[in-house]
Amino acid sequence: MTDAPDPAALERVLSRLVPGCQVVGCEPLDGIGASAVARKEGGYARAWRVRARDQAGDAHDFVFRCAGSDEFGHDRRADRASNLILAFDTFGSIPDHVRALDVGFIAPGELRTLRDAGEAYLVTTFAEGRLYAEDLRRVAADGRASPLDLERCDALARWLAALHAERIEDPPAWRRAVRDLLGHGEGTFGIVDAYPADVPAASPERLAAIERGCLGWRWRLRGRPERLRRTHGDFHPFNIVFSEGPRFTLLDASRGCKGDPADDVIALAVNYVFFGLQAPGAWRNGFAPLWRRFWQTYLHASGGLPVLESAPPFLAWRTLVLGCPRFYPGLSAAARDALLSFAERALAAEALDPRSAEDLFA
Repeated sequence: MTDAPDPAALERVLSRLVPGCQVVGCEPLDGIGASAVARKEGGYARAWRVRARDQAGDAHDFVFRCAGSDEFGHDRRADRASNLILAFDTFGSIPDHVRALDVGFIAPGELRTLRDAGEAYLVTTFAEGRLYAEDLRRVAADGRASPLDLERCDALARWLAALHAERIEDPPAWRRAVRDLLGHGEGTFGIVDAYPADVPAASPERLAAIERGCLGWRWRLRGRPERLRRTHGDFHPFNIVFSEGPRFTLLDASRGCKGDPADDVIALAVNYVFFGLQAPGAWRNGFAPLWRRFWQTYLHASGGLPVLESAPPFLAWRTLVLGCPRFYPGLSAAARDALLSFAERALAAEALDPRSAEDLFA
């Protein structure tokens, strides 16, 4: 779905949530932004900010979203519906997350249940503020991390440590999380399949070797169900909205919110390297302090949770995402090569050494 939702249909849905609700505005949320640094395209969903008023004249903001068809395991309508239903079922399990309010299907002129319906939709609350990615773009431009940047970095690390403190006993869920890391359409195999054959610094032979390295790690992790924790599942700078100071709201919890804590940790931390590679002059006083601070704070706050020993395949997956021209078409070949080299060295080691990131900027 690319067209804006029908206002009358929206009012019928929102009136079930807020009696007498009337839609007064609807605008697309293309919050990824246009920037020379980490210019992000694509994404797995379309979203609109819906402004409404109730019978008393009070304002309410909602987000209406639907999933688009793509090659990342969303080519079937059932895939797209599954993602939105999973979001509705799991957003509430994550603290400080936008709330899921309704889920349903789109039919001509109305939103209703499955019978004779089309694509699925999801309605959530709206998070006011700025994407964390904008903070990182400012660091890239300024060449330094401010005290507020370090405070926010600490807040994110401590929040993750608190979330990951919840251990889950569910061996099948653990095996699925490890399996999906590679085989899901959004996982390693799906991302690799999105690379054209002629991408600079990402030849098919190189990508195949990274896949083989990840497969070896699947068998190292598959029998470790004691690692299963509550996770966000997609904890990156485009899913974190800061309001004032260190206060933030999260978007788009994913993958069932059960997995290895290294998934969340790497999803955020690798972006300090990613932004640094696109603004190398900002590494020393900008992104390097954030990278070091994040690891130090998280490892201390989590009580030494052993995320480094399982981090390499998650690092490989996330670097493949960041290096994929479908998501970051403006990334230079040199930056892509550095990202994939970082992954290759990690896959060949017994565990991730955070100090190894420094070698990329030597």
